[in-house]
Amino acid sequence: MRVWTIANQKGGVGKTTTVASLAGVLTQHGQRVLVIDTDPHASLGYYLGIDSEEVPASLYNVFVAHDHLTKPLVQKHIVPTAVDGLHLLPATMALATLDRALGHHEGMGLVLRNLLQLLDDDYDVALVDCPPVLGVLMVNALAASQHVIVPVQTEFLAIKGLERMIKTMELMGRAKHTRYSYSIVPTMYDRRTKASAAALQFLSDSYGQHLWPDVIPIDTKFRDASLAHLPISYYARKSRGIQAYKRLLDFLMKSEFSHAKIS
Repeated sequence: MRVWTIANQKGGVGKTTTVASLAGVLTQHGQRVLVIDTDPHASLGYYLGIDSEEVPASLYNVFVAHDHLTKPLVQKHIVPTAVDGLHLLPATMALATLDRALGHHEGMGLVLRNLLQLLDDDYDVALVDCPPVLGVLMVNALAASQHVIVPVQTEFLAIKGLERMIKTMELMGRAKHTRYSYSIVPTMYDRRTKASAAALQFLSDSYGQHLWPDVIPIDTKFRDASLAHLPISYYARKSRGIQAYKRLLDFLMKSEFSHAKIS
């Protein structure tokens, strides 16, 4: 199973849209996809038409049961979506209490990694949507991931969030004696504005080695797709936005990190 985490320590940069869009294209390629929502706001669930307040159980319950995880226990917390082959492990607001209630328990940083190991034969790809804050949920997402996708809106305030995200990965990497593999994905690019062009040039100059050499453009079809509770590949197959995510997925699938297994 490929495991990719989508993270940035700034909200509103396209994390949830990236998860939903990549998931949609993957399922259209016949891949079995699990998306995991670790954000207490549960935006990913709402995007896919699942109300977090109506699900019988959620990721929070998995964390509560972290000492005795089994495959059947994890599976019963996963819900199908309207898209064949796409399943969701949903978030609820209870996740907001996780750091205070359980963050000090031993082994809490590896819960996601452990549950994904149990599901290794059930899915081809897992995508983890992160909250924009550093805490036990982001620590879990990074620990479970083979590659981190960092969406960055092409404007300078968003670049500050990127700098914090890179610093977080460096600090965690040093603590765990590892180095995180990551790709920076410029999003919401507006070729009509000087601000977008300047931000993209700054990203290229500062992070060229990790920068995906393309952009996700501004596209109103993203908003329309979320209102329809569908990945954009199912809502607007020929839109500019989905063509960009297809190019991103092609890049990710061809990269050498994509063939690693959870260990």
